[in-house]
Amino acid sequence: MQNDENDRGHLRIGELSHRVGVSPGVLRAWERRYGLFSPSRTEGGFRLYGEEDERRVRRMLEHLGTGVSAAEAARLTQAEGEAENAAREGADGVPALGAIGARLSLALDQFDEAGAQAALDSLLAGFAIETVLRDVVLPYLRELGERWRREEASIAHEHFASALLRGRLLGLARGWGSGRGPLGLLACLPSDQHDLGLICFGLALRGHGWRITFLGPDTPLATITETARLLQPALVVVHAALTEHAADAEAGLAELARYAPLAIAGGGASPSIAEPIGALYLGEDPVTAAARVADIATEPAIPKTPPG
Repeated sequence: MQNDENDRGHLRIGELSHRVGVSPGVLRAWERRYGLFSPSRTEGGFRLYGEEDERRVRRMLEHLGTGVSAAEAARLTQAEGEAENAAREGADGVPALGAIGARLSLALDQFDEAGAQAALDSLLAGFAIETVLRDVVLPYLRELGERWRREEASIAHEHFASALLRGRLLGLARGWGSGRGPLGLLACLPSDQHDLGLICFGLALRGHGWRITFLGPDTPLATITETARLLQPALVVVHAALTEHAADAEAGLAELARYAPLAIAGGGASPSIAEPIGALYLGEDPVTAAARVADIATEPAIPKTPPG
């Protein structure tokens, strides 16, 4: 969609090609593969390109010049355009949530630590933490994971974004163990290093008045069980990123469920693992899961004791 009257197409593809120094064949390929342009058409069916299309080609070339793949260059170009459009849609001169989220996404993808922190500052100053998590952070992480599986994002992108977001979210978590509400004990299962979703869950649950004890990634089941016996939490929530993490821990989870109310979350969790041991399966996004937990468990549980 073009942004103003001047952007309604007026250039044939040959004219656009001449202006930007890119062959018509390449322009057609970018349009077909990546949806980079939105040309209008004449009554005869000829495509007409506008100023915004020309700007996109030039941005695409700039990104390609940094050595990224064509797919990644196209994604960055489109993200920049979305950020600009969202900024124009902000009311009363205040950038919309989508605009700041697009800035955050772009900064993370470009390894721009200062830009990402500034975007997070704006998000947290203008919106509730649950909104930032649900509508910005979690969608970005899902999209980054999908791009990584398609080999459109590198391991470096995933590590940079995860480290920056993890540090910032744990900063927000400072003091989340204080108060008088029910206690949630959170941990990742052995071999599971992906704790960002669990941190988001803890922050959202804290918003419902809970206290949080967080054991972090790759936690031995014996440690989780020992801590549950000591603290007597209202709920233990364990995260399994992969199916094999949960499958390998089935016996230990069954033992843990004898000591404290248990919930299992993450991409590797399933009802078939949770239900036989009497655990709660949390299949929703972390913010929605926290709201459900807050609704169904509001009082600290009496600890279970094993026979003998």
